[in-house]
Amino acid sequence: MSSVVPLWRRAVAEAVGTGLLVTVVVGSGIAASALSPDDVGLQLLENAFATALGLAVLILMLGPVSGAHFNPVVSAVDWWLGRRAGAGLTLRELAAYIPAQISGAIVGAVLANLMYAKAAVSWATTDRSTGPLWLGEVVATAGLVVLIFALASSGRAALAPVAVGAYIGSAYWFTSSTSFANPAVSIGRAFSDTFAGIAPGSLPGFIIAQLIGAVVGVGLLAVLYPEAARAADEIVIPTSGVAK
Repeated sequence: MSSVVPLWRRAVAEAVGTGLLVTVVVGSGIAASALSPDDVGLQLLENAFATALGLAVLILMLGPVSGAHFNPVVSAVDWWLGRRAGAGLTLRELAAYIPAQISGAIVGAVLANLMYAKAAVSWATTDRSTGPLWLGEVVATAGLVVLIFALASSGRAALAPVAVGAYIGSAYWFTSSTSFANPAVSIGRAFSDTFAGIAPGSLPGFIIAQLIGAVVGVGLLAVLYPEAARAADEIVIPTSGVAK
């Protein structure tokens, strides 16, 4: 990555951004359950709306520092595509980003729990272990990967905050899984037995589906945007030129 921002600072930004994203997801889910206890559809709408807006804001806030990946799948694809083009994350940077994202997600779930006077950790009990849900995760993740790299490849990375937020918000509704599309966020959501939770036993299936979605996304990019690898430094928002 051509960024001049030190790696430790970028890792902190990824931890903070992913953590706050999970706080938004879990916290808005708790609030929705309290505000609309008898209407699951309205709860989902409230959760999706808050998540879409929160994600857009976080990308704007932290994108210039780390690129605002907030997602191990996005970071891994960025490394994979860029490694031969001399762009994107290096293996060392990838090894810093992914643990930061996962640890941040866990802290974010704990923060949401505490804000709503719940136990710091309450393991989720919502089972999400069916084939249709896994297929939903494949679709959600593949679409997210294609969107992000299509924007960068076509010189429209500046639209990422709005476009990514809109995609995730809509994918809450058109995918059966409500679009986790993120292994770190999935892990974080297992730490809260609330509206947005996922039982720990359901995590392996979801994460495998997300990885398959990433592979599908890379395949689609090879067909639709064969030069996407050269734009890997633009993911999700370019960080080059930001002062140390």
